[in-house]
Amino acid sequence: MISKNKSAQVVYLVDDDHEDQEIFADALELVDTQVDLKLFDNGVDLLADLYSDSPLPDVIFLDLFMPLMDGEECLRDIRENEMFDEVPLVIYSTILDMNKIEELFEMGANRYLRKPSSFDDLITALSRTTASVRRNKLGGTSIINVVA
Repeated sequence: MISKNKSAQVVYLVDDDHEDQEIFADALELVDTQVDLKLFDNGVDLLADLYSDSPLPDVIFLDLFMPLMDGEECLRDIRENEMFDEVPLVIYSTILDMNKIEELFEMGANRYLRKPSSFDDLITALSRTTASVRRNKLGGTSIINVVA
């Protein structure tokens, strides 16, 4: 976790790549110091946390390709339970297949963020995404952030 501030935005990252987790954490800390970041290696661990007594996160960044339970299965399971309807889900992946992204939105994803190729691009994308989530939570249309 980055912060223990009670007013902090709680962000979950679900990604089995520890290097990607570290880069995401470093970038997020530069974007917003008022963030509590919790890391998960797979969807099974995420779902265990969501069904625990822990408060729900303000946003979940969900990789698609993970062991045990991939991001698509996890998205489906989360969206099947109305208890999680207010939790924004941002798919965070390397793919850029518009048909697949459209399918993910139909399944209940709120945003799509393609993993950027540079640290500076990640900072910019996370800044836009977290600001958008803070501003309108689930309101508005789905958003795709694509950084070359």
